[in-house]
Amino acid sequence: MTAAAGRPQGSRPVAVAGAASRPTMTIGEVMAQLSGDFPDVTISKIRFLEEQGLVEPERTPAGYRKFSEADVERLRYVLGAQRDHYLPLKVIKEHLEALDRGFEPPALPGATPVVPRPGGGGADDGVERFSSRAARLRITRGELLRDSGADEELLQALETFGIVSAEPGGPWFDGEALEVVRAAAGLAAFGIEARHLRTFRTAADRELALVEQVVAPLQRQRQGEVAARAGEAARDIAALCVRLHTALVASGVHRLTG
Repeated sequence: MTAAAGRPQGSRPVAVAGAASRPTMTIGEVMAQLSGDFPDVTISKIRFLEEQGLVEPERTPAGYRKFSEADVERLRYVLGAQRDHYLPLKVIKEHLEALDRGFEPPALPGATPVVPRPGGGGADDGVERFSSRAARLRITRGELLRDSGADEELLQALETFGIVSAEPGGPWFDGEALEVVRAAAGLAAFGIEARHLRTFRTAADRELALVEQVVAPLQRQRQGEVAARAGEAARDIAALCVRLHTALVASGVHRLTG
């Protein structure tokens, strides 16, 4: 991916914090991986970036650094942003924090990471909505208002009627909350108020109850393979519920409009 596409040249999409990647590489091995794209990188440079909090490799009991693939991709992003866009480390660190919260890399050189946009409205969007990316997104209240097009009055009404809420014990909203508020803002333009959306909340809760009926027996079994199958089944059933709902509404609209 080139700098013209928004990511630093020579970099791949930065891995987020918590990505499943077992730390196995020494600092020398990391430098060897990066030197092809960044010939000037040194062990001292990697240590300096660690001191600045841009990467946090694990330490062995003896104190040796162990880097994961995710750590390498973070370093690649930092080095590329410095070389290609001349960004200061403070700004790069802000970018990484946003990417860790599920934002997407900037679309233009020198821009900031952006909140993911919804899918293109295809038939499989209902399936794609149940992805880990939406669940991973963490945005503030201000970011939610900015990227949803809603105002504070609408958001407060949605919270009052139990349509949307922040995560328990924290200030963050997730990607699904963002999609809910975006949809509510769009409906508000047609005069549909937050109180009218309580039927959607009720219907969603009933659909979730159906999912739970199927998944609960699988969750009670503690084998790893069965637990994974429970998660897959939950996502499949939820996606089918979304597809069914869409088809029923589309059929009703067709009858209304002839």
